[in-house]
Amino acid sequence: MRVTTKGQVTIPRNIREILGITPETEIDFKEEGGRFYIVKTDKPNLVGKFSKLRGIASVKMTTDQILSLTRESA
Repeated sequence: MRVTTKGQVTIPRNIREILGITPETEIDFKEEGGRFYIVKTDKPNLVGKFSKLRGIASVKMTTDQILSLTRESA
């Protein structure tokens, strides 16, 4: 296999079938003893500076109310 310039690699069909990997399947890479393994995950791996804040909003406003605040002119 060859890695593309974007860091992508194609998982061969027979491997995808054995692992049950279909389009939109979430996978992760695990390292054990210097070897890496592909594993299916139940939830997406959230990466980024705001990932720890996901799902903790406590504002009691509707989406329309929030949008109107962001669109008001200064």
